[in-house]
Amino acid sequence: MEGTAMPETTLNVSLSKQVCYVQHSNTWKPGAPKRSNHGNEQALFFPVRQHTDHQDHLEENLGVAASIMVAQFLQDAAYGEVQTLAKGLLDLAEKCKSPRPHESPAECARQLTATFLTHICNNQGLVDNHVLTDCCKVKNTARLKRFLSYKKDDADSSDTPLSPRPELACEMAEENNASLKARCSYETSRRHPFLYGPTILTVSSCYESAVQSCCQEENKTECLQTKLEPIRKYIRGISVRHRHLCGIGIKFNDKVARAVELTLLTKKQPKANFSEIAKLTTDIKNLHETCCEGNTIACVLGRDQLMNYTCSNQAISSKFAECCELPEPFRGECIINSENDDKPNLSPLPLRRFTEDHSVCEHFRGQQDDFLQEFLYEYSRRHLELAVPVILRVFATYERLLEKCCKSENPVECHRHGKEMLQRVALDSRDRVKTYCDLHEKLGSRNFQNRLTVLHTKKAPQMSAQELVVLTKKMAAAAGRCCPLTAERQSACVEDQAKLILGALCRRHDANPVNGGVGSCCDGSFAFRKPCFDDLQVDGTYASPPLSCDRVISLTEDLCGAQGEELQTEKQKLLSNLVKQKPWAAEEAFQSIGEDFTHLVEKCCHAERREMCFQEEGQQLITRCQSLLEASTSQGVLL
Repeated sequence: MEGTAMPETTLNVSLSKQVCYVQHSNTWKPGAPKRSNHGNEQALFFPVRQHTDHQDHLEENLGVAASIMVAQFLQDAAYGEVQTLAKGLLDLAEKCKSPRPHESPAECARQLTATFLTHICNNQGLVDNHVLTDCCKVKNTARLKRFLSYKKDDADSSDTPLSPRPELACEMAEENNASLKARCSYETSRRHPFLYGPTILTVSSCYESAVQSCCQEENKTECLQTKLEPIRKYIRGISVRHRHLCGIGIKFNDKVARAVELTLLTKKQPKANFSEIAKLTTDIKNLHETCCEGNTIACVLGRDQLMNYTCSNQAISSKFAECCELPEPFRGECIINSENDDKPNLSPLPLRRFTEDHSVCEHFRGQQDDFLQEFLYEYSRRHLELAVPVILRVFATYERLLEKCCKSENPVECHRHGKEMLQRVALDSRDRVKTYCDLHEKLGSRNFQNRLTVLHTKKAPQMSAQELVVLTKKMAAAAGRCCPLTAERQSACVEDQAKLILGALCRRHDANPVNGGVGSCCDGSFAFRKPCFDDLQVDGTYASPPLSCDRVISLTEDLCGAQGEELQTEKQKLLSNLVKQKPWAAEEAFQSIGEDFTHLVEKCCHAERREMCFQEEGQQLITRCQSLLEASTSQGVLL
């Protein structure tokens, strides 16, 4: 249940555990978490306040949820304008507290989005102010899709402002805590329009707790910086995952979205039976759709219902008990970030029946979807160590195997070797990651990113140098986090990070097509997206400009002000622009020019006459560059 529900184990849960906790003494007090059996003093999402009544929580947060919904659709609206519109939306939402017979509050709330968008379109001032004329020309589903396409995600931003100046935050806290929480919700919502409403409610409550705590301290600024940074990091991390999940729902069919959710759920709760997992898969997939459509009120009510069900059925997982003692909104986020349940002691027989049983094709032809989902469930709970994309590759391979074998003369003989085939898929994924991490260890972080910059510019030279450097920086950072892990965790970590990075790249391609190769990987199999990108070669359709090193090598004294990462970025932009000049040139030529660039900057910045040094040495570098690239052709394949 990633996002609305559960993330993979590779989500940095240790970070999320810092988001909202209190340090406590040996004596537990109301509002402070009980000690766990493991003596962990950093509890996950434990609120620094008294336990509130469940209905009070819904009453209290319905208004904030309405303002989140407005701010996510109208990102440039002022705070006061958002609050005014939210009051009108809340009047509509009040009807959902007493829905019609056989209608749940969540079902009632789903109608709010259409009503809200109609209200925006009927208000000429709103339309003119927020450049939404295009959206209002169409109706119904098309209108919603158009509004969603206008949302601008700021997930890559390193700055997520949560508060005004410390002294102002403390004044607001003293006067009105509700205003403090609402302000944080507003700032977070407009910067992260795909971040689910319940998560924004949670981090806003954590922010409120942090401010209340820090305003009692002598050094308020330092305290707030310390306590708010984990919240910012959590927002950035979970926002990327929510955006990714929404992208899957938009890009792929229902079958893919269901397979992703079923795999996540089974890994999270491997002891739950298949019928329970199948039910939750449907519920959570539908809730994802609601949250991704921007209906924050329905999303909040839907998650509340889901968590009520989860906590009333704790046999599903042994890891939820402590979370279920918490009030909302902490309860939901706590469950989402809880550990996967322990792996059950399972026999190989149930899995074997999917490859060796004589009735495999009969089941496949008769109830194909149910049969395949049960295979996915049985395989996932036996391979908790594998990342979701790897399990989905196994799943896709198994489906193709049955499609072929069940048409053959001897189906049993054909599919009885399926186990070995599926093992090869998992091993291939592991070997690819090992090669990737071995290269990272060999080259070191900076040189590894330099190489990625060259290779990915060859694959997608139509992207700007800035875009390519940002892309490869994310890849290198992921390698730096994942590759030091144990072999088992290393593979899962790299796969998990790759799906997010490539998901963002594919959204960029959808907005502004890059080339046929990138398009093929993005539009093809979701499960095999990473191997597809791994295997991309030089884009043969790209028409490079005439070779001219002097057009891409710019050497001025300004480079002397660039230090560390900034200089590394300039070098990587240079590498990318050189590759665009001659994509088929050997990688070694580009790396050689890059090293010469670094040495030249270092030399000239220490020279007495910098400007003259850059002119003279720069001309020599341009001449050397021209000569190297004209003589060079690529012989190798890309990583």
